[in-house]
Amino acid sequence: MSDLKLAVILGSTRPGRKGAAVADWVLTKAKERTRADYELIDLLDYPLPHLDEAVPASRGAYSGEHTKAWAAKIAEYDGYVFVTPEYNHSTSGVLKNAIDYLYAEWNNKAAAFVSYGSLGGTRAIEHLRAIASELQLAHVRQQLSFSLFSDFENFSAFTPSATHDDAATVLFDQLESWAGALKTVRG
Repeated sequence: MSDLKLAVILGSTRPGRKGAAVADWVLTKAKERTRADYELIDLLDYPLPHLDEAVPASRGAYSGEHTKAWAAKIAEYDGYVFVTPEYNHSTSGVLKNAIDYLYAEWNNKAAAFVSYGSLGGTRAIEHLRAIASELQLAHVRQQLSFSLFSDFENFSAFTPSATHDDAATVLFDQLESWAGALKTVRG
């Protein structure tokens, strides 16, 4: 068992979401790894209302029980793979909301991004990179982008091409390396 603990965060709660299949694929690939233990966090299991904390997250003075539970869960991990749809050239509102609830729990940890959408969701990742930087969340270069046109049969069944396998290996290698290094920073 590895001493690195990483989460795959499913960043969509939309009915009929495509993200569950994408996150399951990512988690299946991750479970083949030996350098880290991976776990799925589905935002459906953490129904956070629109940000309702009166004090900024950077102060760490959480008042809501839902915030405290979310903070405790996120604090468990050394890094994250964010799985996001692209909605209107950005990430989903529910993922942005979940990220905004916390601050210190994200600091000095590693992040990787997996997206899907008509153009592969790359614009959602661009926004998430800026958000991650503000949270002192180090993001790796490699990303995975799945197209609704070529990686989903009839825009519904997730059927990624094998070409994504090598990119996933690089993503996990980078994430695990950075998560391990940053663990010593937090140490």
